[in-house]
Amino acid sequence: MTIPQGSSFCIDLHCHSTASDGTLSPRELVQRAGEMGVSHLALTDHDTIDGLAEARQYAQMEGLTLINGVELSCVWNRQTIHVVGLDFDHRSSRFLEVLAEQHENRWRRARKIAERLARKDPEPLLSLATAKAGGDVPGRPHFARALIDQGVVSDMNQAFNRHLGAGKPGDVKAFWPELATVVRWIVEAGGVAVLAHPRKYKMTATKLRGLVGDFKQAGGRAIEVSTSGQQSGDLGFLAELCRREGMWASQGSDFHFPGASWCELGRMDKLPEGLDPVWQHFRQRLLTEQSAPA
Repeated sequence: MTIPQGSSFCIDLHCHSTASDGTLSPRELVQRAGEMGVSHLALTDHDTIDGLAEARQYAQMEGLTLINGVELSCVWNRQTIHVVGLDFDHRSSRFLEVLAEQHENRWRRARKIAERLARKDPEPLLSLATAKAGGDVPGRPHFARALIDQGVVSDMNQAFNRHLGAGKPGDVKAFWPELATVVRWIVEAGGVAVLAHPRKYKMTATKLRGLVGDFKQAGGRAIEVSTSGQQSGDLGFLAELCRREGMWASQGSDFHFPGASWCELGRMDKLPEGLDPVWQHFRQRLLTEQSAPA
């Protein structure tokens, strides 16, 4: 694991707070990012930007540059896909409207998770998970912590292995908009659409190339080449896909909670040479040691 752009720059463009399914408040997240040496951070909570104002306030105190971010859920070929939006206008009225719709979709999903996990009386579990989320929409990590408090499981791994992981009762799919719709929302708000963690979708190489092709046609501009939890060979494969499709390259830890050695703020493999970093195309270009004029 390396700091990406040199000793003075560490750019993390994917992480989560209690505004969605992270376990740190925006303030705590920014403070931890500062402790980890992050210089530029995008808070990309799921389908909401409610944490941005608090994060921006404390980023200034920490001396971090905060980039507007969000991670939107959508559907492509009946599969849930995540698209990160970066550097958009957070005051766009239309964008705020669609985010409110997405937020309500997440509440519907949270209620369904609670119903599946506690069929007789879901309200106590939902209330406890909501408290874990700081009063906002709980995600699966918050339900996991609620199950721990209720004595149903002993730790996070057990919660996901038995109740919340893929194929388990708490793995509830939501009714999300189509990929092209979500990409359009981001672009119309002046932002850059990034295909998040492509290898986590467990697609064949051929299917993934098809996804990237449709994403690009819809207006998507970047691929998350470096992120946490990648397997050996993923970095090179995604870098080559990025070059072949003429896409910009992004990176982010996808941090959700402390204590996971494989997923820490600012800790990603360095982007391979020859890629065009997405941050060099923001409205206010980020100058790193590699891009600063001589």
